[in-house]
Amino acid sequence: MQIHLIKFYLIFSLIFIFQYSVKAKEIEDIIGHISFYKIKNDQDLIEISRSNNLAFPEVMQANKTIIDPWVLESDKNILLPSRHILPDTSREGIIVNKGDLRIYYYSEKKIYSYPIGIGRQDWETPVGSAIVTGKKINPYWTVPKSILLEEPHWPKVVKPGPDNPLGTRAIYLSMAGYLLHGTNKPWGVGMKVSHGCIRLYPEDIEELYEIVKMGTKVTIVDQKVKAGWQGGVLYLEVHSMHRYGLEDGEEIKPNMRHLPAAANILQKKAGIHIAKLDWSKVTKIVKTASGKPEAVLTIYD
Repeated sequence: MQIHLIKFYLIFSLIFIFQYSVKAKEIEDIIGHISFYKIKNDQDLIEISRSNNLAFPEVMQANKTIIDPWVLESDKNILLPSRHILPDTSREGIIVNKGDLRIYYYSEKKIYSYPIGIGRQDWETPVGSAIVTGKKINPYWTVPKSILLEEPHWPKVVKPGPDNPLGTRAIYLSMAGYLLHGTNKPWGVGMKVSHGCIRLYPEDIEELYEIVKMGTKVTIVDQKVKAGWQGGVLYLEVHSMHRYGLEDGEEIKPNMRHLPAAANILQKKAGIHIAKLDWSKVTKIVKTASGKPEAVLTIYD
């Protein structure tokens, strides 16, 4: 009798562990890891950001209370915000999230993520769905008439080379007039400065170019507020929109307008655990909009 009870207990334990493992695997919504970096002599934040697959604005935002981004102190440790909540979309193909200015590519083996630059306010990158329709190494750029009207110094066609805004690689979409491409101005990655296309660092577009396939689904979303689970902990991530060309002394105001969206997203993600949410912390995360995933609820103590 005792042996049967022991067997039953072992089987029940295994079933519980299996179900817990499956559940944990299903709710993992975060990729990457937070790390720290010690500044070396004569380094600038743009160089540090690019070498760590990050954009200057997201590193600046994550460290705004501890550094002057223009005058870095040698040997000072800064945080590298390389941890990201995945956008709330179907996990297939390429996801372009305007809200955090990053691309997420779901390959068969892993998830790739890269910082991006997108269209400025008067040339907004649209949301929507498309597929990859073409790929080109060292592309020519046929300058749209709309851009020629605004910037008449451009020739009608720009040949490959250092002056070509498309860089060394272009991935064409079924969304007419929009593509993923490299850039000859890498400082613009992480900002809204383009004419609507999606630009990546030269090294990132070269990697993406090699692994993405024709016909790959592309989804463009705008999610400045994201929530997700990892290891029984619910995290919230909020982004302020990186603005280019701020006046001297001008600051980006706290994005408290995102609080209703954060509440709505968290209620859906928390489910039956909604009563355990730390709403004071939620409010603080929305206000600071650091761009880092921060814990707001734990269900496995």
